[in-house]
Amino acid sequence: MAWWNTEHRPAGLEKGSTPRQAWEADPAPVEDVPEEQLVFFALEDDGRVRKITTNGVTWRRRAYIAPWMVGHVGARVRLRYLPHYDGEIEVFDATDPARHLGKAYLAQAATLEQRRALSSVREKKARALKADLKAAEKLRRTRYSATTTPDAPRPRRGHRPAGPNGDRPRPGDGPGGASTAGPDPAQGPASRLGPAPPTPPWAGGTDRARCAAAFP
Repeated sequence: MAWWNTEHRPAGLEKGSTPRQAWEADPAPVEDVPEEQLVFFALEDDGRVRKITTNGVTWRRRAYIAPWMVGHVGARVRLRYLPHYDGEIEVFDATDPARHLGKAYLAQAATLEQRRALSSVREKKARALKADLKAAEKLRRTRYSATTTPDAPRPRRGHRPAGPNGDRPRPGDGPGGASTAGPDPAQGPASRLGPAPPTPPWAGGTDRARCAAAFP
């Protein structure tokens, strides 16, 4: 092998170079594949697209689970596996087959540590979801300022809804644009006392005469 690479000069190489010299002079870049990805070249792929469910992903009528699947329900994936070993499978993104999502192990053969890890991730995800829903409900609820006069509800943050013409009510305006402010002091004491009470219908002279005629 050493003689072939360093001393042998094949006729197809330029300038009578040896195979080693031709290799070193080649400008083509050489990419190093990470060691953890070398095993992927030995895996098989059945070409089917599957979805992650709450029970994991199904392959050969058996469920495969993993902690990283929590929160990815509905994701479309493709599986790769060793030809004669079904204890673990490798899961890849269906839209990008080169993207490795993670390993998945057979649910029936899962160890106690694997089950605990999966349960821990599920509980953590459930608590986070519950906290998000509680925060969203708190933001959705509108709180209004206290008032002692008839008036339109006012949010605590000072936001007031706009009217039909786009203008916003003034502080003294009530529903429908009616003013709820007190009487104008410039109009004198009578305006502060309010309007005079209405006269009852029986107080008029005509009604008094009718009553006298009906009851002599």
